[in-house]
Order: sequence, then structure tokens, then C-alpha cells
Amino acid sequence: MTTLARKLRLIDYFALGFGVMVGTAWLVVMDDILQRGGPLGAILGFTTGALMLLPIGYVYGQLVRAIPDAAGEAAYVARFFPPSVSFGTGWMMFLSYFLTCPFEALAAGRIAGYLFPSLNRIELYRLGGYPVYLPHVLLGLAITVALTWLNYRGIQASARLGKTTTFTFLTLVVIFALAGATHGSPANLRPLFSHTPLLSILLVWQVVPWLISGFESVGKCAEEARPGFPARDFSVAILLTIFAGLVFFWIVISAVSYVAPWQSLKSNQQFPTALAFERALHAHWIVDLIMASALVALLQAFNANVVASSRLLFAMGRRKLLDERMARVHPKNQTPSTAIITVGVATALAMLLGEAGLVPILEVGAVASAVGWMSACAAYWRMQPGLRGRAAAAFGLLVTALMVLVKVVPVVPGHFTRYEWIALAIWAALGLLITLPVSGTYGHAEWRVLAEQIPVGKNSSEP
Repeated sequence: MTTLARKLRLIDYFALGFGVMVGTAWLVVMDDILQRGGPLGAILGFTTGALMLLPIGYVYGQLVRAIPDAAGEAAYVARFFPPSVSFGTGWMMFLSYFLTCPFEALAAGRIAGYLFPSLNRIELYRLGGYPVYLPHVLLGLAITVALTWLNYRGIQASARLGKTTTFTFLTLVVIFALAGATHGSPANLRPLFSHTPLLSILLVWQVVPWLISGFESVGKCAEEARPGFPARDFSVAILLTIFAGLVFFWIVISAVSYVAPWQSLKSNQQFPTALAFERALHAHWIVDLIMASALVALLQAFNANVVASSRLLFAMGRRKLLDERMARVHPKNQTPSTAIITVGVATALAMLLGEAGLVPILEVGAVASAVGWMSACAAYWRMQPGLRGRAAAAFGLLVTALMVLVKVVPVVPGHFTRYEWIALAIWAALGLLITLPVSGTYGHAEWRVLAEQIPVGKNSSEP
């Protein structure tokens, strides 16, 4: 049986995790983040969320070492829970990765249309009041095809793109942040909170699972580590990704709030972050720089999420949770070719929903990540690790339960609206339709034996 290519190093895993974590959302939703919490409320909300994720990151580091399987959470829970739980966990995590692909494809059209207004023509239709333009669709499709082909060709090509875009993006962010630091004013930071301090922090903390998710994607490529890769470096990559994501949002939130009064960022404006820098510097070049940063981040996130989502589909097919054809590995390229093509086609179709169709699903994506993390913590608890491991798992279970509750309990500010519930119901129904044809193939006992026989690499050992 052809196996996946083993080529990845520590820097590749960091670029993958950071790529899944940071796309163009920082540019698109920065006004919403500051309206939720104000400058200090946003920083404290992200800090609280990131620190709470550290024990979960520790749990993932131990799980990847013990079970280096591309199925990730679906593989972890398969050792202790029924196949329906394994499928549900994998299906929710797939949502959190896959959603980013059409989101970034649409963002490409928005950014290009902002830089070149002539592209905002030939309106095809409107959904929820949002126009869908032909040039935007064509650009998104072109990027989707290019990245699908790149990933189909081999993990080395996608890893090379990931490293290039990640470090180029970080360099550009430092440049425009330093440019803004010479033209802003501390007075723009006030008031520090948009609501009461506690409520401000809570409202920002609610979206942290979506904006800082991605560290767990390291496990989706665990089978592609180069020979001799130190197992402890999985933990290093995971924790480094969390800290890098936190520092990134500290810098961006501080820079945006410093260059202009944060209340002036209007959600009805396109890319208010770029406009704030333009007004502060009285120059248009800074807008071009920020948009260039966003385009690099877009490619970084799109590519990384194609990698993560395709590996998850591949491994779920191998575990008979999905059609077995998803488990096909290209004999020459050593890539999960069918899964990659499936992600590419699904991205192209989801793009046609436009922003109106994707925005509610993005809220569901934050809960999907929390559900996946919760399942991983529950599986690690069942492994009966030492005291430190059990404490981390218990804390992770508590934190992820809170992350889910603040979105689904109606009395909590920022909870799901009916649109998010509809999106969640549609995704659950789609998963049920997909898994029904294969769910009756194996009995519970047979499936458990199958789950335990999946090859997970030489370094597998129970922690």
C-alpha cells in the first residue's frame, strides 16, 4: 500500500499550524473585534483565550506522539468511543478547516476588487444582500485550482509555499505596524474597553477559538514527518503556533487602535483597518502594503487548510468512516489525491454561496473547533496519563465546554442566532447522508478492531 511522503520538519509544522490559524480574518473582522472589546478588552480577551489553550496544546502534543494519525481527533476518540462519536468529531473538525478555503477564495475577490474597482462588475446574483461578481468568482476559482494542483503534486511543494508565505507575511506585518507607530497617538486607544471590562473580555474571548484555532492541525500531517523527526517537536510546533498567534494579534490590535480612534472603524466600510492606516499616514502606499500582506496571508491560510482538511478526509476514509475512495494515495506523488480533489471541488461550490452563506457557518466553525478539542481532551483522559496530563485534560474539558456553552446558551451575549443553528443543522444532516452508506458495513466490534489496526507510525507509544 502506498503511504504518504515523509518530508516535513519542525519549521514546516509551524508554518502549517500558523497558516491554518492566520488568514485574512484579522483584516476583515478587526472592526468587529474592537467593537466587541475595545483595545485592552481585545488584547485581554485574546490573552485569556490563548493561555487557556496552552493545556489543550499540551494534550495534543502528547496525543500526536502516542497516535501520529492523520485522522487526528477522530483517531484519538476511536480508541475509547463508538464509531458515531469518532465520525461526529472528525466531521466537525473538517468543517473548521474546510470553511477557511471558500472564505479565503471569496476574500481574494474582495481584496482585488478593492485595489482594482473595475473588477466589481458583472454582478451574477445577490444572496442576503451581498453581490456575487463574475471577476471575483473567476479569481477565486483560479486560486482554488492552482492550490489544488499544487497539493496534488506533493507535500514538498505545499510545504515550501507555506514557509515562504508565512515568513513573508510576518515581515510585512512588522513593516506596516512600525509605520503606524510613528503616526498614531495614545489618545486613540481610549476608551480601553467597549463595554464593562468583564463583558468586553468575554465578547472577544468567544471568537478566539475560531481566530486562534490551527495549532491542532499539526497532528493531521503527523504521518508525513521526515524519518528521524523527534516526537517531542510535535509539542514544540503546537505551543510555538499558539504563542506566535497571540503575539500576532497583540501587534495588529495595538497597531490598528494606535493609528486611529477605534470607534471610527465602521463595519459598513470595506477593510476599515486599511483605511485607518491611510488616514493616519496620509498616504495610499500603506493600503497597498496592507493589502499585499492580506493576499500573502490568504494564500498561506488557503494552502494550509487544503492540507489539513484533505488529510482528515483521507484518514476518515481509511478508517471506513467515509467512502474508502477518500483513502486513495497517489502512487507517485504520495499525496491523498482523491481527498485533495474533493476539497478543491467542494471549495469551488461553496464559493457560490457568497459571503451571506458563509458568515453564519463561520460562527459554527468556532464551536466545531471547541468540540474537536473537547473530544481530544476526553480521549486523553481515558488514556489515564500522569497527574499533569490528567490536570491538563480536565482543564481542557472545562474550557472547551465553556466555549461551546457561550455560543449555544441563549442568555449569553453573542450566542447563536437562528442562522447559525440552521447552518449547524444543515452540516449535521449532510454528514448523516454521507456516512449512512458506509455506517452499516461494519459492526461495532469489527470497527473497533479496524480502528486499532490503523498504522500510525514507528513512534507510537501510549503516554
